Amino acid sequence: MTTTPAAAAAAAGAPGGPVRSLGSTGPAVFPLGLGCMGMSALYGEADRGESLATIHAALDAGVTLLDTGDFYGMGHNELLISEALRTAPAAARERALTSVKFGALRTVEGGFTGYDGRPEAVRNFLAYSLQRLGRDHIDIYRIARVDPAVPIEETVGAIAEAVEAGHVRHIGLSEVGADTLRRAAAVAPIADLQIEYSLISRGIEREILPTARELGIGVTAYGVLSRGLLSGHFTRDRELAPGDFRGMSPRFQGENLDRNLALVEALRTVADGKGVSVAQTAIAWVLSRGGDIVPLVGARRRDRLAEALGAMEVVLSAADLAAVEEAVPAGAAAGERYPAAQMAHLDSER
Repeated sequence: MTTTPAAAAAAAGAPGGPVRSLGSTGPAVFPLGLGCMGMSALYGEADRGESLATIHAALDAGVTLLDTGDFYGMGHNELLISEALRTAPAAARERALTSVKFGALRTVEGGFTGYDGRPEAVRNFLAYSLQRLGRDHIDIYRIARVDPAVPIEETVGAIAEAVEAGHVRHIGLSEVGADTLRRAAAVAPIADLQIEYSLISRGIEREILPTARELGIGVTAYGVLSRGLLSGHFTRDRELAPGDFRGMSPRFQGENLDRNLALVEALRTVADGKGVSVAQTAIAWVLSRGGDIVPLVGARRRDRLAEALGAMEVVLSAADLAAVEEAVPAGAAAGERYPAAQMAHLDSER
């Protein structure tokens, strides 16, 4: 099955089309969200005009959830989204929902020095994000990583105060484990947990996903294409731009990359059999894991967005799912999903 941009957009649906709810208390959103990080950070320089056009194309196709972080390009990404929304048709702008991560501490050189989840820091980060986004509220607000020096109850409590004040609509979490999820949910309603989930990152299936479902918390899954590894477009000889995160990602190094690309080729056989792309198969697999999961696709270009939207046309039968599992078994990935220093910040991995 081939998918043109126009067909993908049509399949994606217009307003009033398919939706998924972010948990029992969160908003209804289009089944795919747009992760905007790569338009500002971690994957080399992006084309600003193409980034804006991609956000507009996503909104035109019915996408409602735009995900960002205040530290993506030190505010650049929020300003980009603000410009995209300001120049979008009024109806699309009104449907758009912003999901913002906060808390990361940066240096002038772009390094990360930790996370700040103190209530006064929450209020400070929020004030700056609202200004950059040009909006009077943020739809879902979450700390990017748990601050080990601040109880999660205090951080979530501060966001809950922002909800009461009308500056935030819903509370989210990011990369937390099951125990932290329970503690946070005891303070205030949690709409969703943003966490990495893909064919080669399936750790949440053991405890975190069942806990989220027990608590009525949705999942926004990032990394569904494993930073391009599962896109079907990444090759062994690809030269990465300076500063590209993949240059230090364990899964893109040496023998790990060779082993992981072998998994991609096995998945390609399944995709070819259905007449779809590798990326569409990988995204369709995440979509198939439950109606409470909303994959975030990190498209930086309109053609990649159209390909991702085409995943919504892909129906994976029981036989297809079995073939996908055989091609990419759980736990088959070589290498951790982050370098050791960053893995240490993941409450979800403890």
